[in-house]
This record gives sequence, structure tokens and C-alpha cells, in this order.
Amino acid sequence: MTRVLIVDDHPVFRDGLAGLLATLPWVQVTGTAGTAEEALTALQENAPDVVLMDINLPGASGIEATRRAAQLAPATAVLVVSMVDDDDSVFAALAAGARGYILKGASADEITSALRTVAAGGAVFGAGVASRLLARTPARRPGSVPLPHDGLTAREREVLDLLAGGASNRHIARSLGISLKTVQNHVSRILDKLQAADRTQAVLRARGIAPTPD
Repeated sequence: MTRVLIVDDHPVFRDGLAGLLATLPWVQVTGTAGTAEEALTALQENAPDVVLMDINLPGASGIEATRRAAQLAPATAVLVVSMVDDDDSVFAALAAGARGYILKGASADEITSALRTVAAGGAVFGAGVASRLLARTPARRPGSVPLPHDGLTAREREVLDLLAGGASNRHIARSLGISLKTVQNHVSRILDKLQAADRTQAVLRARGIAPTPD
């Protein structure tokens, strides 16, 4: 059973989300909150597995609440569910410790899938968010200080940098002068070493944006 705390200052959305989650047999809504302070109190009292966090809250913001939640309950995952769609807010939320970021316009299936992913220790980003994160996160340039890629080989780092630029497997193969099958093997090993579910998550983890499971 996944225990969930919902934090949003709009009662209609908050209650609607609670109603959606009540239909899921693997979810238990432990409480709701309309402010950051209420959220932090409920976090300590109810020990949820996941907090669904809005950004625009009265008083302290959802980003500040996320930062404090990460300190109070590091085992609890925060998934931001917000109408705010600017890059700075996304980066700030992730830097504060959020494990995912989706928009309120997401479908019920997308919200459910995102919740399941972060509850399992993964990172998730809604449509359009991940691609903008990659665009804002520069790839490592030749000669720069290598990033800590958790045991990746030099070739795997090259492949990862090309992935960060949005290159397809075929483009990577042409760029590096290797076969498509070799690229696929490299990508598979990168995902395994970074414990990533997909290419986007691998790049974000390598860049230090998305956390790596313990």
C-alpha cells in the first residue's frame, strides 16, 4: 500500500485528486493540506510514502516545503503537481529534492503512472518537461572535467553526452563510427549502471538533476 499526502491550496482540485486516488486499491490517502506548514505537520504525523505537492501555496511555497520535507523525511518522495510550467520552477523543485514534476493538465492515467514511478524510487517528468530540462542542461564538452557517471566507460560517456543532445541511436552510431547494435548495447549498459528506467532519466541522473536510488 502506498501512503499519499496531497498538498494543494485549491479545495476542488485537492478533493478531486483525493477522489481519483481513492479508486486505486494500492493507494491510501493519509491526509490533505492547503499550506506548507500544514503539509510538514501532516508529513511528520502520518509518514506518507509520497507527497503530491503544489508549488503555489500561501505563505511558504511548495518548493520550500519540498526542501524542508527532504530534510524531515528523506525517505518520502515528493512529486510536484502544478500549473506552473516555467523552467526555473522545475529546476528549483528538483534542486529542492522533488523526485518528479508533472502538470495539473496531466490525465488521470499520467498522474497514476507518475505516482507509481516515484513510489518505486524512480524519477518522472511530464510531457515537455524532460525535453526542456535536457535543453537547459549542457552536455559535457571535450576536455572538461568528467562528471561522476557511476562507473561509465569513456565510450559510454560519449554516448550519454550525445543522448543529452537528443541524438537518436542511428545518429550516435554515425557520429561515433560504430554499429547501431553497439550503440544499443551501450545505451542498455548506461541505463543499468545509472539505474534509470529510460534515456531521459539516465541523462538527468548523470547531470545530478534526478536522484539515484539507494
